[in-house]
This record gives sequence, structure tokens and C-alpha cells, in this order.
Amino acid sequence: MKHPLTGILPVAPTPFHDDGRVDEDGMRRVIDCMIDQGVDAICILANYSEQFVLSDDERALLMKISLEHAAGRVPMIVTISHFSTDIVVRRARDAAALGAAMVMMMPPYHGVGLVPAPTGIYEQFKAVSDAISIPIMVQDAPLSGAPLPVDLLCRMAREIENVSYFKIEVPFAADKLSALIEQGGKDIVGPFDGEEAVTLLADLDAGATGTMTSAMFPDKIKPIVTEYLAGNHDAALDHWKLCMPLINHENRQCGLRAAKTVMKEGGVIRSDFVRHPLKPMSERTKARLLGLAGELDVLALKWGK
Repeated sequence: MKHPLTGILPVAPTPFHDDGRVDEDGMRRVIDCMIDQGVDAICILANYSEQFVLSDDERALLMKISLEHAAGRVPMIVTISHFSTDIVVRRARDAAALGAAMVMMMPPYHGVGLVPAPTGIYEQFKAVSDAISIPIMVQDAPLSGAPLPVDLLCRMAREIENVSYFKIEVPFAADKLSALIEQGGKDIVGPFDGEEAVTLLADLDAGATGTMTSAMFPDKIKPIVTEYLAGNHDAALDHWKLCMPLINHENRQCGLRAAKTVMKEGGVIRSDFVRHPLKPMSERTKARLLGLAGELDVLALKWGK
């Protein structure tokens, strides 16, 4: 990438048929819909893509389909997280070979009882950086249970060539982003938040330059970022107030199912199936989701109609 990536970098859902098979055509339609939503980049194979229920062969297929279909229209970010350093390195090389603009990875973990020491975390990121020449985004999320203190993140940014982007989605994310930016300086190229942008305004106040949301309605969330970065803070606040009810409902009630449900309703994909042991959302939760999305007139709700 010639310039630092900013803006909105949503996670693409992985569509399945009602019988649980990967929907290849649906994946292509998801990519097209997200591009039409005005996203600045697309992240695939992340937690909100149900990466934890995909086989290795399915991962490889989805990566190939997504990167080939995007065809350079937007930068593509491939999530490569795994406990095994050898597997993470292989995934990184495969992503780079297919044209990924960036990889994203969590620190190695396997349940809260199997988390390596800081040295092991550092060494895994260093191994990936040595294997590729594209940026690495560090995903700092409670899901891993692996602590990533600011001093470790700054050391990685300073010493590991390709570690330069950070997705911070821990409690009090704004405070951590502020400390990261202050201590890391020029080595912190891309400070981002996550969690469906539920803390976005505070995170922008702290210095974040973008957000990684779901794919449900980036067309409505993006103006919060663009207006803020342009110095139009009142306009950003107005957009935030409009989006917050739907952001909150997705974050607190729906999770990764929300984008699929809205995309199915809008004809982007045929099914909102999630693989077991995940369960469909209740009709009560779904009705509120679609009602809030309809009030905002989100693009995904009408894209395929």
C-alpha cells in the first residue's frame, strides 16, 4: 500500500447454504456488496467470519475466492491466527502470494490455560514478519486471553518490521489506544478499534484512525470516521447518534449473526445459517435488528432486491 490505511475495514461474513456447505457464490456477492458499501478494505477469515468452524481446505478456498473476486478493487486483509507458529507462517505466505494487502493475527492462544509468555508472542509475530513483506495487524481482543501490554505492542512495532497496525478491542480501548499512540509514535501506523464500533467515538478522540466493524452497515458508520478525521466533530457525533442503537443491538444481542441476517433479508446471500455449536438468534432479537436496520435504510438490507 502506498499510503497508510485508514477508515472502515469491515469483516466479511462467511455465507453457508442451509445445509452448512460453504456458499461460494454467496461469498462473491458479499464482497461485491461490501465494496458497494464504500469500505476502505475488507477483512476475511476473522472471528466474525466464523473462522473457528472452517476446515483448512475451506479457509484456502474462501481466501482464493475472495481475493480473486475483489481483484484489487479494495485492499484485502486475511486473518491468519493460530496457536502454531508454523501454521501461522504458512497462512501468511499463502495470503501474500494471493495478493493480500495485509494479514491480521491474534497472539497465539488455546484457551485461557494455554497462553505463551511474552517472548513466545513476540517470536511468533517476528516469524510471520520475516516470511512476508506486507503489513501485519495485531488483534488485541479479550477472546485470546493473552495479555498484550502497551510496552510489548510498542516493542513489536519498533523492532518487527511489518508490525504496524493494531486493532484494539479490549475494555477501556480508548485509554489503551491513547497510550499506544503516545508511546509508539511513528511506529504505530494504523491504530484501529473493533467491537462493531461500539466505542468508536471515544476511540477516535483517543487517536484511532479507523475501525474494523462487521459488514452489516459500514455505509452508515463510515461517515463517523471520515467526518471526524476531517475535523468535523459535530457531524461525526450526529452520525454516531444515528448509528448507535443499531451498533449496540448488534454488539450486545446479535454478534456475528447480525450481518448474515441483514444480508439474507436484503438478498445478498440466500441463508443466514451459522454452524453448530452457534445457534440462530431468536425471532424477537431478529425483529428488532431488522427494524433498526430498516430505520437507517442500510444498503445491505436492499442490495440484492
